[in-house]
Amino acid sequence: MAREDLPFVMQVERQAYEFPWTEGIFRDCLRVGYCCRVLEDEGRLVGHGIMAVAAGECHLLNICVHPRYQRRGLGRRMLSHLLDVARHGQAKIALLEVRRSNKAAYALYYGLGFNEIGLRKNYYPTRHGREDALVLACDL
Repeated sequence: MAREDLPFVMQVERQAYEFPWTEGIFRDCLRVGYCCRVLEDEGRLVGHGIMAVAAGECHLLNICVHPRYQRRGLGRRMLSHLLDVARHGQAKIALLEVRRSNKAAYALYYGLGFNEIGLRKNYYPTRHGREDALVLACDL
């Protein structure tokens, strides 16, 4: 991901999430050197992933695929790539949060070896309040 990708990243982010990240958050992730990747299909940006790697851990912060491109294995491809980068960076464990209601994402993570290790109460915004996040981890 490069700074010039951000308008396209924001289009995907807004299509995929009711409560999208801001462009400023993405700029900050690039500025501090997080692993920021984009996913293209036939030259079109259709997804992105953001991950922090430090102190033997990686934290998957954002994995997003445009709704029209979901259920094609692209999220799995992005996640697998990020986990490979984390292993190369000497991470021993991967961590992430997922909305309790996001059954498709949970199934993807579980299928790649993630297990539930905790709960963050009221972590995500919703239209009518807050939703819990499940904390998942995977040994690398």
